[in-house]
Amino acid sequence: MSRPLSFRLFSDSAMQALYALRDNRLRTMLSVLGIAIGVAAVMAVGAVSKGGNHLIFSELQTFGLNSIWVFRDRNDKDPHRLVREGSGITNEDYSAVQAGCCSALKYVSAVVKAKKRYLIQNHNRYSNAEIKGIDVMFTKISNDFILEGRGFRKADIVSRRAVALLGSIVVEDLFGKGSSPVGREFRIAGRKFIVVGLLKEKSRDFLESIGSAGGQDANNRILIPYTLQQQIVGNKEINYLIGEALSLEAAKTATTQIIDMLNWRSGGNFRYKSETMAKYIETTDNILNGVSIIGVVAASISLLVGGMGIMNIMSTSVLERTREIGLRKAVGARSRDVLMQFLLESVAISTIGGVIGLMLGALASIILAVITGFPLTPSPMLILLALLVTILVGIVSGFVPARRAARLAPVEALRYE
Repeated sequence: MSRPLSFRLFSDSAMQALYALRDNRLRTMLSVLGIAIGVAAVMAVGAVSKGGNHLIFSELQTFGLNSIWVFRDRNDKDPHRLVREGSGITNEDYSAVQAGCCSALKYVSAVVKAKKRYLIQNHNRYSNAEIKGIDVMFTKISNDFILEGRGFRKADIVSRRAVALLGSIVVEDLFGKGSSPVGREFRIAGRKFIVVGLLKEKSRDFLESIGSAGGQDANNRILIPYTLQQQIVGNKEINYLIGEALSLEAAKTATTQIIDMLNWRSGGNFRYKSETMAKYIETTDNILNGVSIIGVVAASISLLVGGMGIMNIMSTSVLERTREIGLRKAVGARSRDVLMQFLLESVAISTIGGVIGLMLGALASIILAVITGFPLTPSPMLILLALLVTILVGIVSGFVPARRAARLAPVEALRYE
């Protein structure tokens, strides 16, 4: 079965285009290189942006993506409320929130902070860890995992048991690197504590480097029952409530419900604030997307330069082959056939350059991933987009020279010297 005439004409034009590119190898290679560098730059920027996204969001996840925090507003402008001492949150308030005041809230935990630095020691070994009093659900809310031992039980909280969960740095400081702390004793301000669990190490290196990790090293913590912390501090106040909303979208509703409850219970004596991880995620996402767009646009300038190079080379090719164009038209070639051939040449240059650029970009991403340790795999969507853009660049860049060639009159073209 013979192929359609239109297909044979297209294949002939494509072969003629490849022959023309082969006859001008150096010029073709330089054009391909210009496109390849542009595509590789776009790929590398996209991969780095994706790796940065993964890094930051993996560190944000260590706080719990649906986490919320509610605490007293210390910047209250009302002087009558401002002078009142206390955290504004009591055990009774906490019990009321736990009782089911807030339909958008999944879990909640009290957090009681030490008022000062206590001496933390194990014989002649010392630690400067932050001490927090927490409830049973704290580790689930804050995305903490128990690497060894167990978490707190309700009996630990009710009985004010002197038990503790330790971060990896505390274990190293008090017991030595690589040792197992579970079941062993240490002292806080002279009081004996038993280690019941070891917290899995958290990585917040990037957030800590920009001062956005909450002012603490996640691995330099000692967690004890909040009821025991209150006994040590000497009051029944709670510094803040940490909770987990039902979803990222429900975080704002959950904080509003808790604050409404606290306002009602305090009779307006305190003003409250809230923070949600959803807000940080949204802000971070906007910043990273903006940076990614700027990077891709900047890298795309290389593609524009490559496109201008194709246009220049194709214009030169039209001038050099003017007599050939006239001869082809004289023997029956139509204007659209000539237009098709030159367009195919420019598209071939950009497509070959795009494929090489994709390989170079992938290689650059792998090298950067090995050097930095970040997952720098470009997204399939970015790869497809880069390839489509290169084809579009080839069409746009080659159209003007191709149209010029198609419009040449046969007689004038044959006379061209």
